[in-house]
Amino acid sequence: MRSVMVQIPNTPTSADVARLAGVSRATVSYVLNNTSAVRISEATRRRVHEAARELGYVPHAAARSLRAGHSRMVLMPAPAIPVGPLYSRFLNELQWALGRLDYTVVQYGSVGLEGDEAARAWAELRPVAVLVPGAGLGPQGVAVLKRSGARAVVTLGPGRVEGAHALLMDHDAVGHCAGAHLYARGRRRIGVVLPGEPGLEVYSRPRLAGVREALRGTDATVTELSLAYTEEAAAELAARWTGSGLDAVFAYNDEYAMLLMRALQDEGVRIPEDVAVIGADDLVLGRLLRPRLSTVHIELPSGQDLAELVDRAVRDPGGEPEVHTVLGASVIRRESS
Repeated sequence: MRSVMVQIPNTPTSADVARLAGVSRATVSYVLNNTSAVRISEATRRRVHEAARELGYVPHAAARSLRAGHSRMVLMPAPAIPVGPLYSRFLNELQWALGRLDYTVVQYGSVGLEGDEAARAWAELRPVAVLVPGAGLGPQGVAVLKRSGARAVVTLGPGRVEGAHALLMDHDAVGHCAGAHLYARGRRRIGVVLPGEPGLEVYSRPRLAGVREALRGTDATVTELSLAYTEEAAAELAARWTGSGLDAVFAYNDEYAMLLMRALQDEGVRIPEDVAVIGADDLVLGRLLRPRLSTVHIELPSGQDLAELVDRAVRDPGGEPEVHTVLGASVIRRESS
């Protein structure tokens, strides 16, 4: 049997990059690891990056982690719920900002795992930081992550978790703004649309509570309305609307508001004459409707600020956990209310 020799290309090394760029291996390491402690000219940085691209050289993440004593991986559990365009933009900005700080962002799909059980799965990947949206993670889960080497655990939700940094998102304020606005517009029988899909309760329930708080002690009533995000469900709710006696509705967000608004108009319900409608998130599509959709503008934290918080925590893992209230809310009145 005749044997065939196969030429296997050599994997390029940092030494190859250094020779092509005309610099030392140390300089290659400083440039590709984005080391800020050493001053290197922009021209030299450019030569190193061009040489690395030409050779197809990629730094070895595991070796870099060994040198640093920790990984550069920031783990973000992939949300098991639809987060909407507003949160998607925020997450994209955050990932970009972390990348600029030389962190690798990994989204982890943990469907079926929750709370401390999910934390054990995350810990297996040995991330240097974990960003946890929503509720569910407890102090035990934070401890598991820290024992595995995570220097920073940051939660984004309604409350604090012992041992973790916290960005507190006050969704009550969103509902409070909407309820106060509708009452000021003379509406007294107010419906609040909550998503029929599971998993969004951590956001929708506080918004309902905010409406109730805004109308406490007044002559207004609040009716809870469940709505799945389908045209059929919206049409069924709209068909029952006339008998409900409701003269206003605050929908969980602009997407649910637009869905219901279209169905109400198909039933001949006039907006805002018969029913005032307000959503939340201030999506561009809401401004294109006729009538234009009133909304609660939500001010999310800056992705850059959160990335810098992560970086501070990684550099000083023994520091006191930071707590920031970051969700701002204000009404934008348009024709629908």
